[in-house]
Amino acid sequence: CRTNLKPDRGTGLLYYHVCYGLSETGGLTIVTGKQNWERHAVRCCEQLAKWWNDGKVMAHAGFPNGLGTTATEIEKQIVNDSDETRRRLMIVYKNTLIGEMSFYVYENAKYEIGIKICEFDYQEKGLGKIVLSMLIEELFHMGAQLIFLDTNLNNTRAQHVYEKLGFKRIAIHCDSWKNQLGELQSTVDYELTKGDFCNFKNR
Repeated sequence: CRTNLKPDRGTGLLYYHVCYGLSETGGLTIVTGKQNWERHAVRCCEQLAKWWNDGKVMAHAGFPNGLGTTATEIEKQIVNDSDETRRRLMIVYKNTLIGEMSFYVYENAKYEIGIKICEFDYQEKGLGKIVLSMLIEELFHMGAQLIFLDTNLNNTRAQHVYEKLGFKRIAIHCDSWKNQLGELQSTVDYELTKGDFCNFKNR
């Protein structure tokens, strides 16, 4: 089944239209509708703030001390997001928020994506490649010609997932940036075309 990322322009934060869910059979569900959207939007921003302020969750992104942000600040950041610019997507599994994805739109139909399974109990269970497959499938349907991302060189678990999905390693940037503690970090660049995509959505 397919998703519909088109938002209701009147709902602002767009919780209902950016929340992916996995059924127990691995199928895709997406919640639509407007009732109580404010309550769910607040819940999502509060959860994002909790994750983004957790150094263990954010260490691979370069923030071992967390971001020190608030739900209000996050809501301000994402309230004007759109399909034409960027989206923040909440991952819902068995009615539990377990992580987030995002996509950013660039020229020439290039899309940058990101993912974090933030709840540690749900890591290493194969969920990442399934929800990424859902997102990637939809982005190619939306017209993406190239999907790209980067990850910390030390994050070998993520690299394994990306390569199983068909991403090709393009470059390694050694000691190219410093994390929050001033420690040098290295990154790996990946790219994916539609022809190389290996879809795990229904496996």
